[in-house]
Amino acid sequence: MADKYQADADGFRLPIKVDTTSNGEFVPIPLTKVNQEANRLALRRATDNARVTGGSRRGFLRSSCGAATTLLAMNQVNAAAGKLGGYFQLPKDAAFDIELADAHIEGDEFIFDVQGHYVDPNGAWLEQVPEFARPFSFAPKAECDLKSDDNPHAYLDCLGPEEFIKDVFLDSDTDIMVLSFVPSTADSEPVTIEAADATRRIVEEMEGTHRLMLHGRVNPNQPKDLDSMDALAEQWGISAWKTYTQFGPEGKGYYLSDDIGLEFIEKARSLGIKVICVHKGLPLSRNSYEHSQCRDIGIVAKQYPDVSFIVYHSGYVAGKPELPYEHDAARDGIDTLVKSLLDNEIEPNSNVYAELGSTWRFLMREPDDAAHAIGKMLKYCGSDNVLWGTDSIWYGSPQDQIQAFRNFQIAEALQDAHGYPASPPNCAARYLV
Repeated sequence: MADKYQADADGFRLPIKVDTTSNGEFVPIPLTKVNQEANRLALRRATDNARVTGGSRRGFLRSSCGAATTLLAMNQVNAAAGKLGGYFQLPKDAAFDIELADAHIEGDEFIFDVQGHYVDPNGAWLEQVPEFARPFSFAPKAECDLKSDDNPHAYLDCLGPEEFIKDVFLDSDTDIMVLSFVPSTADSEPVTIEAADATRRIVEEMEGTHRLMLHGRVNPNQPKDLDSMDALAEQWGISAWKTYTQFGPEGKGYYLSDDIGLEFIEKARSLGIKVICVHKGLPLSRNSYEHSQCRDIGIVAKQYPDVSFIVYHSGYVAGKPELPYEHDAARDGIDTLVKSLLDNEIEPNSNVYAELGSTWRFLMREPDDAAHAIGKMLKYCGSDNVLWGTDSIWYGSPQDQIQAFRNFQIAEALQDAHGYPASPPNCAARYLV
């Protein structure tokens, strides 16, 4: 009889992943010694706890007790290293008591993930990819064992629509996902709107309805993208627009407050889809680094109060420390979003939203940075305007991100010192469509 845990038969894969994985938009960042020790301690504790409970380590790690054990180990090592700004709030007995672990690790929230991705493994875009190239190989799932002498890109099946549906709708608690798009020209899209719609129709056959929504990709500084908006709105029933301000011809981006950006916003308004999701932070390259920052967000939010601006990644720059906001500090990242809001007098819970895709995935490993980052989003964007997103399928199932976020708490000392709320909102984040 085959081992049902054959993908990790010896039980070395922790249920909460603290690793160097990137979404392809930043260079993988090595684990700190604290991260490494937390992973080692979690595995040792899981080994001991599995013996106590009489099961295999792999089986234990797949349980709620396994996730609780991992989070508790992270707490212990982070605290010993003086990282006390954020922590995972769950009782120690959750490492052994399955009912107690379930009460903290599992949940029944309505989970709306506003950022998901996959790749069409048979799309026309591959005609432009050299045989030696391995696009999207940054994703751990690209290391699957699909090999073919005839198809050097067979591994992309492991990043395709079937895996996307499995990871998101079967292997996580996600109720609704928004399928987004990566930066590309119209003739090189790894997922076309036609392919995305086909996946949406498959999901419609699952339990529940309208569980997959679609973005329409628009980069107004590219030829014909503005013209494509009519069909995206009228033919494909998109829920929002997705744009990359640091992407464009010859690697040069634009600002939403530029003339071309304003033309884009005006057209979105005229088509009646007044939700613009704009990639900020996680700079794609140094060629247009400035356009990954958020100085234009407050300007257009003030000019168009009837339009909702969802800032993907919240302007975060991976690997840079998050600190309390200081108006004159001239920092990159999330602070550029905060400064833009304050400079343009955009009140919290107005028309600017901070999204957590990849941002939370990285911050899970750095509790102090996580506390400041999420605390600033909640304080300046508003408690109703921090949106759940995971950037999955790049990281596999988003379940571990969900479980960690359910239990994350900002320390009282930071709440008192900086006016941060007590905890992040639950995963039932609000999304305007």
